[in-house]
Amino acid sequence: MHIRALTTTLSLFAVAALAAAGTPPAASSAPAPAAQTAQQGVGLPVLVDCLWHPQVRPSEFMLACGDGNSRLASLDWSRWGTDSARAEGVNWVNDCKPYCAAGRFHAYPVTVRLDHPKPWKKRPQVSHYTRITLVYTDSRPERFSQTQSYPLWD
Repeated sequence: MHIRALTTTLSLFAVAALAAAGTPPAASSAPAPAAQTAQQGVGLPVLVDCLWHPQVRPSEFMLACGDGNSRLASLDWSRWGTDSARAEGVNWVNDCKPYCAAGRFHAYPVTVRLDHPKPWKKRPQVSHYTRITLVYTDSRPERFSQTQSYPLWD
């Protein structure tokens, strides 16, 4: 019975941590004016978010859809083109110490690059970026290299 109580408690902490991870500190829940719908950027590739919504120049983007332990915020896009996009922003990363539900989020300044546009499987008439690269411009999370590249979902 003690194990069941411990499991329930840890589950509740995990849910609370995920709820808290939904927005970075001091972020508002209102959509940012810089974010645009895919229709406003006709012909340009989109960035597909965790809920399969196409985004153009979003101010925030969740990198870790499954657990919310890494997200981008305060994105300021200097380029959004047919081949690539570039922004400056902050990567909020959970240190997961002693475990993720009890961890703390830390902010790391990054340069974000999107590239390798291809047709989106859900909407083949829409092109989407398939790779994201983060370059940490100051400090970075433990065990991360200065430059991190990830494939984006289709």
